[in-house]
Amino acid sequence: MRDGSYTYTLVSRSDFSAFWALFTDNLINLMVLAGICQFVFQMPAEIVFGRIVPGAAVAIVAGIAVYVWLAKRAAEKTGRDVTALPYGISTPVMFVYLFGVIGPIYWATNDPVLAWQVGIGAGFMGGIVAAMGAIVGPWLKRVTPRAGMLGTLCGIALVFIGTVPLATVFENPFVGFASMIIILWGLVGRFRLPFNIPAGLLALIVGTLVALSIGEAKISFAGVGFYPPLPYVGDLIAGIQHLFANPELFLVLVPVQIYNFIETMNNVESAEAAGDHYPVATCQVTDGVGTMIGALFGSPFPTTAYIGHPAYKRMGAHAGYIIGVAVVIPVAAVFGLLAFLNDLIPVAAAAPVLVFVALSLITNTAMSVKPAHMAAVTIAMMPHVSAFLMVKWGSLMGALGATGVEGLPRLGDEALTAALLQQGAHFQGHLALSQGAILTGLIWGAIVASVIDGRFRNAGGFALAAAVMSLFGVIHGASLHWPDFNPVSMGYLIAAAFLYIYPLVHVQEDRAEDDLPLAEGQGTPAE
Repeated sequence: MRDGSYTYTLVSRSDFSAFWALFTDNLINLMVLAGICQFVFQMPAEIVFGRIVPGAAVAIVAGIAVYVWLAKRAAEKTGRDVTALPYGISTPVMFVYLFGVIGPIYWATNDPVLAWQVGIGAGFMGGIVAAMGAIVGPWLKRVTPRAGMLGTLCGIALVFIGTVPLATVFENPFVGFASMIIILWGLVGRFRLPFNIPAGLLALIVGTLVALSIGEAKISFAGVGFYPPLPYVGDLIAGIQHLFANPELFLVLVPVQIYNFIETMNNVESAEAAGDHYPVATCQVTDGVGTMIGALFGSPFPTTAYIGHPAYKRMGAHAGYIIGVAVVIPVAAVFGLLAFLNDLIPVAAAAPVLVFVALSLITNTAMSVKPAHMAAVTIAMMPHVSAFLMVKWGSLMGALGATGVEGLPRLGDEALTAALLQQGAHFQGHLALSQGAILTGLIWGAIVASVIDGRFRNAGGFALAAAVMSLFGVIHGASLHWPDFNPVSMGYLIAAAFLYIYPLVHVQEDRAEDDLPLAEGQGTPAE
């Protein structure tokens, strides 16, 4: 019941700790994309720090303004404190845009400016696709079991947000361990640090000081300057024209933006599991429009509601932590401080914050779903392990080529695939699972959760949807294509047929007794 004396404060003391965690998350993304654009795609600093980074800052500010308003509205509606949804550049989609859109253009033309133009064109068109997710988002949220939505997020958290940063810690243990123990002490163990210093801030300070003392960080003002965000309408139009002249790029663009609006839906569900309710359609439109604004101002990279709301909720954050990010990130972008921070703060000092975000998301998921549904969460995580393997196998082949090894077969070569299988590396299966991993994880998590609850028709609907998507290459395919009745799509059709037919012959006594206690609503009769 709403308390008439309740007043929601946008900024609380707890926002300070949460700010350093979210700021670090955004900072790492900006550092990574700046490094790849500058050193892999040879983009001049004027484009990287003068256009892309300020454009990303504009997109972040635009989205955060909406999410602050949503948090205030939700708090006033419920009469209690809520935590605003975190917001920033989508990490998985960022890598797809880097190596699936910008990279191919650069490698084909050796023109970094054209690659950037196509990138912002793809970002703008992708924002339209992401915003259109609002049409189906609320319905998808109603029919999809929580275990499926949160399980696929846990997969991303486990391998990309947790394991990769943890590996970074072990690559640079002097810096990484110094930061990691502080994160475990202050954020995981939740012990009060001296003088109430936020654990994220102290971890960055200690890690950076250690790095400076051993010569692995430096103070450089080379990139500092004034880079005001400006609209790049002509470059945007040129990029969109190139996209329509090369429509095969849409085969990368459309599926990844479908992923992006489903990621938003999953993150809204994650917030709901933690106790804060937000309208999924509004969030999806916000992410799409934010991406389009960023593209207009020079950033190719989609923005989204972030993974990690439960972690910030656990810290007691309100909306102040994202307001802080909306202030600090633009200042750093406009004055070129990102280049300064890139030299000063080693990745290993910031990585433990991401490990904490992964731990919090997985832990919160385990506490917010039925105990029996952990089977669904687990299977939803598995495709992301395959996605991780494919990324690393690709990196291995690239590294071998870069070191001068000649005559390398490409991944997918028939002889190499057979040799890998003999060594126990199931390349073909992992490839299929990795293609559209977030959708695959969501679908299988939903199927398993629905079967556990005896909702066979609901499970059959997801299997049928998977069959249709695999026919067109949305999942289990390298790109979109005309319908192809492949073995995977046929397998889904067989599974869907069984799930629709079984309730016709099912009797309640068919279900075996289970020693596990049933959660509320579990074990409902078959539909």
